[in-house]
Amino acid sequence: MTQAQIDRINALAKKARTPQGLTPEETAERDALRQAYVASVRANLAGQLDNTYIVGLDGARRRLTRKDP
Repeated sequence: MTQAQIDRINALAKKARTPQGLTPEETAERDALRQAYVASVRANLAGQLDNTYIVGLDGARRRLTRKDP
């Protein structure tokens, strides 16, 4: 996600709070940008957790395991 996309999300959010609101095209654009943002945050978190280790009392390091929902 680029900074320009984040700025556009913020601009649409600000416009949505005005009395004129958003057009249907802007609402669809906002929804698509929000979905892309959430996917980006989830991917970043998954990458961070993939590189996280648990250190036991004996000093042994082990990776976190994934739990499927």
